[in-house]
Amino acid sequence: MISYKSITCIGDREVNEDSIVCVEKNGNYCFVVADGLGGHGKGDVASNIVVEVFKKEFLDCTEGTEYFLEKAFTSTQNEIINKQIELSAKHEMKTTAVALSIINGICQWGHIGDSRLYVFFKNKVKTRTLDHSVPQMLVLSHEIKEKQIRYHLDRNKLLRVLGIEGESPHYDTSEQFPIDKCQAFLLCSDGFWELINEKYMTKFLKKSHNVSEWLDFMQAEVEKNAIGKDMDNYSAIAVLC
Repeated sequence: MISYKSITCIGDREVNEDSIVCVEKNGNYCFVVADGLGGHGKGDVASNIVVEVFKKEFLDCTEGTEYFLEKAFTSTQNEIINKQIELSAKHEMKTTAVALSIINGICQWGHIGDSRLYVFFKNKVKTRTLDHSVPQMLVLSHEIKEKQIRYHLDRNKLLRVLGIEGESPHYDTSEQFPIDKCQAFLLCSDGFWELINEKYMTKFLKKSHNVSEWLDFMQAEVEKNAIGKDMDNYSAIAVLC
C-alpha cells in the first residue's frame, strides 16, 4: 500500500520557485519535485512546466516505467525551450527536477541538478541520487567529504539543469526495482536536504507510524535548523511503500 505526503514552503524568499506534483492513476504513481534556479528569473515558470509536463505524460502513459521517464524529461526540456522563446527569456527559466514513478509494481527514478531522491530500506538509506553540482564532483574526486557538501561555498553551482538550449537533457535514471525492495522514498529540493542530514531522516522514519508523521518530524527539523538563516524555498515528498 503506497501512502504519501508533500510540502512546499516559500521560506524567506519573495517567490517560491519550487513546484511539486503527486499523481495517481490505476494504482500507479508519479512524484516530482522541481526547483527553479534563483537568480535566473522565471525559475517558478520553469519548475511549473516540469510538474505539468510530467503529470500529463504520466496520465497519457501506456508504456513501462523506463519509457515514461525518458519521454517526460525530453518533453519537459522541449517545453521549457519553447517557453523561453515565447517569453524572450533565452538565458532564463532553468530548473532542476527529480522524479519517481511506480508503475505495475516497478519503481524507477530520474533526476537532473541537485534536487534529490533518497531510497530507504530497513530504516537505512539504501541509496540516493548524486547531485549534478560542483561539490558532488569534488566528493567523487575525493577532494572533499560527503558531509561537506551541505556547507560548501559552491554548493549552488550546478553542472546540469533543464532549460539549456542546444543540449539534450542530461538527466540520470536508475535501474528498475520491484517496489517491495524499497521501504520509503524522499524527494526534496536542496532547501530541504541542506537542513536535515541522513541520520535524522532515518531516525524519524524509524519512530513514525505513518507517512504524515515522518514528514512532519523532518519538516520540524528543517525549520529548527533554519532559524537565523536566510531560508531558501524548500519542498519534499515522502512516500511509504
